[in-house]
Parts: sequence; C-alpha cells; structure tokens
Amino acid sequence: APKKAKRRQQQGEGGSSNVFSMFEQSQIQEYKEAFTIIDQNRDGIISKDDLRDVLATMGQLNVKNEELEAMVKEASGPINFTVFLTMFGEKLKGADPEDVIVSAFKVLDPEATGSIKKEFLEELLTTQCDRFTAEEMTNLWAAFPPDVAGNVDYKNICYVITHGEEKEE
Repeated sequence: APKKAKRRQQQGEGGSSNVFSMFEQSQIQEYKEAFTIIDQNRDGIISKDDLRDVLATMGQLNVKNEELEAMVKEASGPINFTVFLTMFGEKLKGADPEDVIVSAFKVLDPEATGSIKKEFLEELLTTQCDRFTAEEMTNLWAAFPPDVAGNVDYKNICYVITHGEEKEE
C-alpha cells in the first residue's frame, strides 16, 4: 500500500511541479493572492461570475457575457490555482528572453553605458509604434526612476520585464 500511495503522489504532483518550478516562491505567493482576490465566491475555481464580480469591484460594470466566456475559455478546463499559474507561465513564455530585450536597448546605447537618457527614451516611447500615454510614462518613471543625471538603467527594466520584480542589489 505505501508504494501505491507514493506513486499516486508523484503522478498527482508531476503535472503541476513544472509550472511551480517556473516561478520563485515569492511570485507564487503573489499569484496566489491574486487568485484569491479573483475567486470571489472562494470555491477554488475562477468562474465567469467571479470575473464579473471582480471586474465590477474595479469599476468595470456591464461586461458582456461573451467577453467573460472568452476569458474563461482561455483555460483548458476549470480554472483552479494550478491552471491559473500555468496560464501565467504560458503568457510569460511568449516574452522575449532578457538578452534579446537588452540587445534591443543596446541599439539605443552606442557607447554601451548601460543607460539611456530619460528624455530620449520618453520621446521614443511617446512618438513611435504603440505610443505610451502620459499616464504610462508617469508609471514607468515611478517604477524606474532615472538617476540624478537623467539616465535610465535599461538593464534593470529588461530584468523586470523577464523576471517580474526588481533585482535586489
């Protein structure tokens, strides 16, 4: 009997252990807190009604049923915490690797200083392609304040994009 229990435990954890290994413990805790907030009825599954309720608490009233159904259908089945975490893992897999993003910034840094002037980056972000709004720029500078000389550490930005939190130095 003990062998069967052990085998069952390994099989049960096997499918989810990969997704949990993708994240640091602190990230898993943050996702768990977010899951708990979204799971409004506290049944361990995020449903269409949970999404409607949490969106309403954020001021988004009158969300169409079709939109909610599309959100729920992104998952392969009922959205428990493991499925929720897997969905985030899949979304993060779509992000470019850190070295690719750093290389893109290096094009803007011909002297290889590791930083870009705030004004230059702001001009690019507000005038090219998917333009940042004034609010998005305010949020960017709040998250990544330039140094006293007005330089922005783009390697830190790249790290946060790919790892989800600032480096502890």
